Amino acid sequence: MRVLIIGHTGGIGAALFAALRLAGHDVIGLSRSTDGMDLRKPDSIEPAFSNVSGLFDVVVIATGQLHGAGAPPEKSLKTLTAQAMADQFAVNTIGPAMILRQLHRILPKDRPSKVAVLTARVGSIGDNQMGGWYSYRAAKAATNQVVHTAAIELARSHKQSCLIAYHPGTVATAFTSDYQGSHRTVPADEAAQNLLKLIGALGLQNTGQFYDWTGSVVPW
Repeated sequence: MRVLIIGHTGGIGAALFAALRLAGHDVIGLSRSTDGMDLRKPDSIEPAFSNVSGLFDVVVIATGQLHGAGAPPEKSLKTLTAQAMADQFAVNTIGPAMILRQLHRILPKDRPSKVAVLTARVGSIGDNQMGGWYSYRAAKAATNQVVHTAAIELARSHKQSCLIAYHPGTVATAFTSDYQGSHRTVPADEAAQNLLKLIGALGLQNTGQFYDWTGSVVPW
């Protein structure tokens, strides 16, 4: 199996990369630190992919940020700023969308392929019972819409493809360090195994859906 991981130097991405390599798969990673792919700079994405050749059976987009423009998630409208919201959308929505543009040339048309984009349960409008976190929620909800829409288009040209949005749970990484005390967390290597288990079970009927780490459907 040939796998491409975007964000392979982050907590979940690094754990995925290591687990797949250990299992003997051909794994390639792209990230800001190794390839200059800066999601705040969309023009950096195409050059990073220029170094990637061939087709991939699995693609995982494991990028993201929790603090927009260095500010923590908002607890009320009074703390909402245009700068933080724009930064969240740049990294959590526009960046992944520009990466998805590459799928048409890196996925095979003659065999199954699977793509998982890490989003978050707080991006679910139907599941929002707590409020707050305006910028992060909105950016992740937008990403979910991009994923769902892209899956519809991709199914026309790559009929055996499966593209999903994925909530990994609260993973014990630097990304969630400020919030682990109030949430059940899982180690990054366990989170990687949860995702790999789900990827292994995905089929054509699952494309365009939103799943959590248990394999359950998350409401939009």
